This record gives sequence, structure tokens and C-alpha cells, in this order.
Amino acid sequence: MNNKIVRISALFVLMTNCVFAQQKDSIASPTPLDEVVISDSKFALAKEKSGKVITKITSEDLKKREGQSIAAVLNSVVGVEINGSQSVAGKNLGYYIRGGKNNQVLILIDGIPVTDASGISFEYDLRLLPANQVESIEIMKGAASTLYGSGAATGVINITLKKSGKKSIQGNAYFNAGTNNTATDKKTNLEDFNQGFSVNGNVKKVNYFASLNSTETNGMSQIAPPNESVKYEYDRFSRINYLAKLGYKASEKMTLDFFGNFDKINNDYDGGFDNTGTNDVSQNNSKTEQFRFGFMPKYKYNNGQFILNSSFNKITRSYNELDSYSGTVGLSQYDSRSVNVDGYNKYEFSKSLFLVAGAQYQFFDMNSITPYGNIAKESTKFNMIDPYVNGVFTSDFGLNVNAGARLNIHSEYGNQLVYNLNPSYDFKGFPLKVLTSYSTAFVTPSLYQLYSEYGNTTLTPEKNSTIEAGFETKLLDKKLRFSVVGFYREQTNFIGFSTAYKYINIDGTNKAKGVETEITFVVNENIKWISNYTFTQVDEALERLIPKHKLNSSLDFQMCKRAFFNLNYQYVDGRNDAFFDGNTYATQKVVLGSYQLVNATLRYELVKSRLSIFGTANNILNADFVENVGYSSLGRNYKFGLNINL
Repeated sequence: MNNKIVRISALFVLMTNCVFAQQKDSIASPTPLDEVVISDSKFALAKEKSGKVITKITSEDLKKREGQSIAAVLNSVVGVEINGSQSVAGKNLGYYIRGGKNNQVLILIDGIPVTDASGISFEYDLRLLPANQVESIEIMKGAASTLYGSGAATGVINITLKKSGKKSIQGNAYFNAGTNNTATDKKTNLEDFNQGFSVNGNVKKVNYFASLNSTETNGMSQIAPPNESVKYEYDRFSRINYLAKLGYKASEKMTLDFFGNFDKINNDYDGGFDNTGTNDVSQNNSKTEQFRFGFMPKYKYNNGQFILNSSFNKITRSYNELDSYSGTVGLSQYDSRSVNVDGYNKYEFSKSLFLVAGAQYQFFDMNSITPYGNIAKESTKFNMIDPYVNGVFTSDFGLNVNAGARLNIHSEYGNQLVYNLNPSYDFKGFPLKVLTSYSTAFVTPSLYQLYSEYGNTTLTPEKNSTIEAGFETKLLDKKLRFSVVGFYREQTNFIGFSTAYKYINIDGTNKAKGVETEITFVVNENIKWISNYTFTQVDEALERLIPKHKLNSSLDFQMCKRAFFNLNYQYVDGRNDAFFDGNTYATQKVVLGSYQLVNATLRYELVKSRLSIFGTANNILNADFVENVGYSSLGRNYKFGLNINL
């Protein structure tokens, strides 16, 4: 039988079942509850009283994007560009928010900052985190160093991992598989596999959560072949993740939470840093191992709450790479450790005013052994001690104010003071909230930039100041939500790389400005449309891989109470890139073309609340585009999977 007829018949049967099914469930209630956010105060705050337009990705939103990586999910958020999310699974990622790069975007996991202290830019590698461990994500754009310290210069990505349920024991298992092709490939075999399970529960005063996730991907080369006649060998990517959480309710006021996790990535890759080398997978491979554990007690009292977030993080990265000039294989290894202790207290003076005061201690060290030189951790380390205070005032008549300051006391480069002022006004009787803010931030030079063979111990922190203004409105009984925010950012002491192969502070001020707008329209109980547009204009020093225009549009359709369909579209404008030629030692400016992607997801619940299946088609139009010069990008691919709740 013709395959097209089979697909059409299956869709007709599904839609017929939906027509006769009882339509009790819906995409959105006509009168949805106001969301609660935590990123701009560290404590739960009604979104209507927040002076920021914060994007929150809920567990339900993640279900609609089943089979996608965290990077791909974040890449559809207004004002966010995750370069590498449309490339091979092992491709390193670039985070760009408001003209900022990796070292200016801070990632939190369960409220705790995560970084790789041995990395050039100090950033956290989101490839380490599987989407199936995540419960929700908040994205707050703008300088946030007052609450979160160094690195939170252009945005904060706050990831909350899954927690225990209310039953004494319950579990979940999932499996999905898909193709892994470029636009020029025509393979139909399955080469992308993801699977895992979790068990959790709540017994009297004890709650627990444990999960195991794994990924195996093959079928693509990281480096793009120079022409169709050259076929590079495939680069394998594998990941395994263990996560355990344990909580104890010592009393009505005191809770004790512990966590531990281990993550491991094995990744083949092509060539060297300039993508001109070999593609022999037997000789070019990397391994990353991460071990994290922490303790998070909470104490509530009549007028407030005290929280202590503490963690230890150790990351080891090793590379076996063939030197294309000498023909020998070299081993490089990087080790880093970081300690974070953040104690903060919320004191409520009244229902309209509370104050958050705290102090954060962070310690980092690293060492490396490479063919080009070694770095010893005894001399490659620094620490920071940051006292900070932040006040939040909310009123019944609409005025809200968030303001604070932090003093960073750094062991190597002295003191840095940052502050923020964020007033907003929510008009009562008219669905309009206006907001504005002015905030300063700084970015600490990394240990690599300070102490490596390319390092410079005289580096000073990058400094940022950001001003933003905008509004948010809800119309048609909150079915239509529309927001617009404009921003202007100045950056000084930008850390660059000199012709003498040393990191330096570049004189002058670099600017970034733009507009972020988003619209959500709940057409009816079963149809919701969400679109966002981002305009970003930056100075030449900041422009690499940042699109000036970016558009996302998504349509959710609850076909019936068991079937859900999503169709989404993305447009990414042309970007500037740079290619370093290892043969001539020259850097060439490259202009990448714009591209458009169309993706679709269909999910069906076979057994209510127990068993669901899904299928996705990504890059349906098979757009042949370049996301990063020299690297392969994903073409049309399909994925299917199932999810079981026990």
C-alpha cells in the first residue's frame, strides 16, 4: 500500500477518535492563574508584581518539545540565541543574550551557579544536562549581578530539576529514537537514541528522587565536508547521567535537602580548533566527567525564611587529538573544582515589603596538562566573597520596586560594586504593566585567561551597564498577552585576544541595543498561538554569530483530550562569523546566510496519565544552512518515542 495513503489514513483515524472523545482537557483555562517567578528576587513572587518580563518554560511546555535538547528549547525563547543547537550533538554551544557571550550568561541549576572553572569563558556546558531531568526553566534577561554575582551580565538561565512526587513510590521511563542527518543525507536508519527512568516518592518526613538517563548518537560528522564528493567519518556522541535527591522534613520550619549527580560525555570530533585537520574518529575524541553534590537546608520563621545553598563541583575534560603537522596523537587534560556557599535571608517587614540579605562565597581552581604547557592548581585559583542586599516593594495600587547592591571582594583584582534599580507600575482597572530598570554588572576573567600560557594576570573585569524599558498587557480576559522591552547596554574592558597571542583588555566602550517582543493568544480552549521577535544591534567587536533579526512562532492544538499537535517556525537572520585558517594563520570574516526552520510534534496519550507516544519532524523543509562556519547542521530528521508513568 502507498505509504502516503497509510499516513493519511492514520491521521484520519486519530482525528475521528478525537471528535468523539470528551473534550474536558484544554490547552489553557479561560482565566489562567498568574504565574509565579523566583529569578528576580530569589523567592516566589507573582509575575504581575515582577519588574521583569521573565520567560518561564513549564513542565507542560517541555512535554510539547519532547525529544529536543535543552539548547534547542532555549533557542526558541525571545532574546536568546544558542549557537550549536542545530548542529551535531557533540558541537560546543554558544550562548548569546543581548549581545553578550558565554561568559556573560550565568546558568543556575536549582538556584546554584554552575561553571567550568577550567574553561576559557567559565561557562557551563549545557550538553551535560539531559532534558528529561528538567522540571522547568526561567530565563531572565538583563544584568543580574546584584543577586547572582559575576557572569550574570546579560542574562540568567535558572534550571529547576525534577523533584519527588506526593506518593510513597512512583516512577517514569522513556525511550525515543530518531534519524540524524544533514540536509544532503538520505539515510533512514535510526542513529539517535535517548532512554532513561526515574523513581521517586514521599514517605512520612523523607522524600527522594533518583534517575538514570543515557544518550547515544551517531551518523553525522561535526566538521562539514568541503564538497559533496568528500564524505567525512561519523562522530559519535554518548552521554550518561545519574541524579539523586534526598530531602528530610526535620520540623514544620526546617527542611534538609541533599543532592548528588554524575554526568559523563564521550564525543568524537574532527580536526583541530581551525577545522582544517583530520577527521579520523579513532584519534580525535574527548571525554568530560562532572561530579556535583550539595546540601540545601531551609528554615522558615514567622517573618521570613533562611536558605543555604552549598555545592561542590568537579569537572575533568580530556582530549586525544591528532596533530596534523607532526602526525602524533597528543593528550590534553583539564581539571577544575568549584565551591559555592550562598546563605541568604528573606525578612518580611509587611505584606508589601521584604528584604533579601545574604553573603556568597565562591572558590575556583584548575590545572591542565597539554602538549603546549602545564598549569598547576596551586597557583591557578581565586575566590570571591560577596555580601549583598536586595529589597522588594509591592503595593495594592500598582507600584512595585526592586532594588539592591552587591560588593564583590575578589582575591586577585580587588573590589567591585554593582547595583540595580527596577521600578514597575501595574495599572489597576486597565491591563497594563510598564517597567524600567538600570543595572550594572561585571564579568570575572577566567582562570585560563589569567594563568594559562596565553594568560595575563593584569586583566581587569569586564563591566556592563544596562537600561531597559517596556510594557506588558493582557487583553480579552487574559487570553491575549503582549509584551515589548527595549534595552541598551554598554560594555567596557572587553577581554579580547591580541596578535601577540595574549588575552588583553580592549580599550573603549562597546554597545548593544535591541527590542524583544512576544505575543501569546489563546484562541480558544484548544488552540494557542505564541510568537516572538528579537532585534539586536551590536558594535563590530560583539557581532560574531548574533543575528540582527530572529523570529519564532508556535501553534499548539489540543486535538482532543488525548492528542496534542504543535507546529513551530523559526527565522534566523544572517550572521557574521570568523574562520581561523590553520594553514595561513589568518582570520577571515565570513557572512552566514539566513535560514528558516519548520518543525512539528504530535503526542498521543494511549493510557491516561500512564502511557503516551510522540513523533517529531524537525526541519521539515530540509533547509540546507550553516549555523557555524565549518560545521555540519541538521537537515530533515524524524524522531518517535514513548513515555511511561508507573
